[in-house]
Amino acid sequence: MKKILGILGLLIVVCVVTASLSDSFLSAYNVENVLRRSALFGILSIGVAFVIITGGIDLSLGSVVCLVGCGLPWLLTVHHWPLGIALPVVLTVAMGIGLAHGLLITKLRIQPFIVTLCGLLLYRGIARGFTGDQTVGFGSEFKGIRMLATGKIPFLPGFELPAPVVFLAVVAVVAAVFLNRTIFGRYLLALGRNPQAATYSGIPTERMTVLAYVISSGLAGVGGVFFVLDVNSAQPVDFGNFYELYAIAAAVLGGCSLRGGEGSVVGVLVGATLMQVLRNMITLVTTRNNVEFAIIGAVILIGVIADELARRFAARRRTARAMQSVPQAGAQV
Repeated sequence: MKKILGILGLLIVVCVVTASLSDSFLSAYNVENVLRRSALFGILSIGVAFVIITGGIDLSLGSVVCLVGCGLPWLLTVHHWPLGIALPVVLTVAMGIGLAHGLLITKLRIQPFIVTLCGLLLYRGIARGFTGDQTVGFGSEFKGIRMLATGKIPFLPGFELPAPVVFLAVVAVVAAVFLNRTIFGRYLLALGRNPQAATYSGIPTERMTVLAYVISSGLAGVGGVFFVLDVNSAQPVDFGNFYELYAIAAAVLGGCSLRGGEGSVVGVLVGATLMQVLRNMITLVTTRNNVEFAIIGAVILIGVIADELARRFAARRRTARAMQSVPQAGAQV
């Protein structure tokens, strides 16, 4: 909870500073844009959070977004597949990728970093191959389904929410219930805290690892659908580039420890929003948009340093309490 409050406070400070430096920050158009982008990246961040909680990592998210984001309009407009078939196919492919990652990690004992790094290269290469490196999009067709990403949903009288925000809320509630209120969520947390102890306790650690990667890639596929519906076209050479960094940064900032065993959905949502507000601040306040990735790298580094310092502080407190309890136990004897 302290981590969540800390990152929430930082988000508020960044918003106040940006609003004071740019009059357009609080404009209706800009707020809607920030909310929409935060929702889209929030979907990816929730997915990768499940992997990080188990102590793993998923570097392939951006390429999965590219593969699905290019694959859906390619199937619909080039091969004229029905939407009812094309959409389930691309989402199944995304979940199949997660299944393959999980099996390679659990059965062949390959490091998650290597597996997903290879995936980062492989899936983008596949997308560039079947599209011929050409931009694919919906054109003026499929306006109905595009409303899922570009439309608005009435929330309160006179107030509408971007549709992706509503979808993110559904995903977040389901993810929070799964993580905090089900036995499988407790299994994932236990796996991240101590894999050996989890195995000795009878937890199906391999199945839980596979499940985490299926969730991560599945939500990356969903994100890919929303991203391409939002922008209406995708160029395979750069669509989804570095999206995995935004997702990982949001999860780390939101309280997910890269060692595993810690994380909350609420924290991830705040972290995802903070990342998009920072991007928006760079665009509005500075003329140096090329420093964006430097800021992302610094944010991830700060998050890791803060996690390490918090871990050491907690360890010292536990040691101090243990030392204080020893004399008391001896006195009672």
